[in-house]
Amino acid sequence: MVNYHTHSCYCDGHGELRDYIDYALAHDFTALGFSSHAPVPFENKFALRDADFPAYCTDVRRLQAEFDGRVAIRLGLEIDYIPGVLEDFSRLVTRGGLDYCIGSVHLVANPDGDPSQLWFIDGGKREVYDEGLQRVFGGDIRKGVQAFFRQTCDMLERNRPTIIGHFNKIVMHNAGRYFSEQDAWYRTLVADTLDQIAACGTICEINTRGIYRRRHDDFYPSREIIRQMDAMRIPVVVSSDAHDPCDLDNFCGAYEYLHEIGYRNVLTGGL
Repeated sequence: MVNYHTHSCYCDGHGELRDYIDYALAHDFTALGFSSHAPVPFENKFALRDADFPAYCTDVRRLQAEFDGRVAIRLGLEIDYIPGVLEDFSRLVTRGGLDYCIGSVHLVANPDGDPSQLWFIDGGKREVYDEGLQRVFGGDIRKGVQAFFRQTCDMLERNRPTIIGHFNKIVMHNAGRYFSEQDAWYRTLVADTLDQIAACGTICEINTRGIYRRRHDDFYPSREIIRQMDAMRIPVVVSSDAHDPCDLDNFCGAYEYLHEIGYRNVLTGGL
């Protein structure tokens, strides 16, 4: 029982750090990593404030020492890769002395458009996804999805994060409306991204949040993609992308699925 994708009240999660540790101990976790959304240089409601970054690091390290021998606590960040805004992860990793980082894409830039305009592909409102697709990509879903995956591959090549977060989350608000995951062009983009993940030696998370939040009917990435990853020997870690202590063990059958298909490289211990 491990979880390395965890958001607390330091960003858009709920609950103090200690609340998550108490839950982890009560449910026999061996490792827990905190991964607040990294600070970003624009107004938002989801990220750790830059002014709070030192306190976040200090608090996690203090708890790490306090609970040493009972549960392995790790200090991390989920860092957004945004061209022209957040490109170099090493500054944050070094500044915080992080144990690990999760690289994710939530905000997609049009490489041929205004770099200040970003398409937000996450969150709880499908209409925000639809509006951003129109505003940033003129409604061209294929161009938008291509930009998402190319931005992801660029992030991997430039930064080599420890873990890549929900790398196909572009499908969540699509919900089968604009494209099919069986479309040849989409499958090619996924295959190219898997090649980049394998080349960088990055751990790929199997993210279960879409299922227990009832926003998606599969893991990120999907069961089909997970089978491809197994053939490529890509290491994986199961994460619930917790925003509340009780989310920590919402693994939604992910371990059972990995066991069923005989996945050969699953991280179940400390990073």
